[in-house]
Amino acid sequence: MKTTDDVLAEQAARWIVRLSDDDAAERETAQSGFAAWKAADPRHADAAASMENLLQQLNAVRGQAGGDVRPARAALAAVAPKRQRTRRLASAGAAAMVILAAGYTASVGPSYLLADLRSPTGQWRTQTLADGSRLTLGSGSAVNVRFSAGERHVELVQGEMLVEVARDKHRPFIVDSNQAALRALGTRFTVRKLDETTVLSMLESTVSAQVPQHPAVKVQAGQRTRITSDGVGPLVSFDAASLQEAWSAHQLVVDDQPLTEVLDELARHRPGQLRYDRAQLANIRVAAVLPLDDTDKALQLLADNFPQLRIRMLTRYLVLVDMPETK
Repeated sequence: MKTTDDVLAEQAARWIVRLSDDDAAERETAQSGFAAWKAADPRHADAAASMENLLQQLNAVRGQAGGDVRPARAALAAVAPKRQRTRRLASAGAAAMVILAAGYTASVGPSYLLADLRSPTGQWRTQTLADGSRLTLGSGSAVNVRFSAGERHVELVQGEMLVEVARDKHRPFIVDSNQAALRALGTRFTVRKLDETTVLSMLESTVSAQVPQHPAVKVQAGQRTRITSDGVGPLVSFDAASLQEAWSAHQLVVDDQPLTEVLDELARHRPGQLRYDRAQLANIRVAAVLPLDDTDKALQLLADNFPQLRIRMLTRYLVLVDMPETK
């Protein structure tokens, strides 16, 4: 039986499909109706909030040079029965699929599209550079590569990567994440770029981490640090071998980590939206090994180990996680 939330989500999804129509006149007509629907009930506005975020992403793609949302329309044809292939869909899940199936999710912006090397959501890419160094890009990641006679420079645009640096005593290898410049001659490490933080995990040898206006800090093998504009954070020991194995097997290894952070990571590795209330789940901590190349299985493992969790897969492109109130 559908809940009130499910019904409202379906209604919101139908509006979003109309608002993302290829026909500008249809989009304009839908605007006034959508505004009236949201104003009719506060719950309508709540249901529409995340869907509107998806709409903004789709319209951003529409406005980019070369942006093409026609694959989303092809997805509509694929998921709707032939007799129901109209501009309105009958389910929130199908609507979410239409909006997201173009392949342009939150990870797609101009900087991602213009990057030298990219990996799509849920995929990994390994590239050997001209000097013999190897970059393995994680899900939804992008980098720019610029080599010169004096240095080898890699800009991490978004996401994360495993770096295996070929030795060259005349040209240092520098990874720039905006927050910090990581300087190495020959080493292995992983770098993850968050909104305001760079996470550096050293697997082998040493890197010098430099934040503008702060002294450089040497980070050794088996050490991890979180770097912000305030400088290099504390150096914390971790199991480098386990991290290397996790990268090779496309796994997420967590030990007493907040569930919200685990869900954040799973969300990066799947298309669409993984929605949850951070405050409601704040007190749950996880110790597990989860497959990142099968996030449906990872979510099922979480559900199996935490019976209080409810995971609703409306479609592959819209998953809701919460804790229903017990009666």
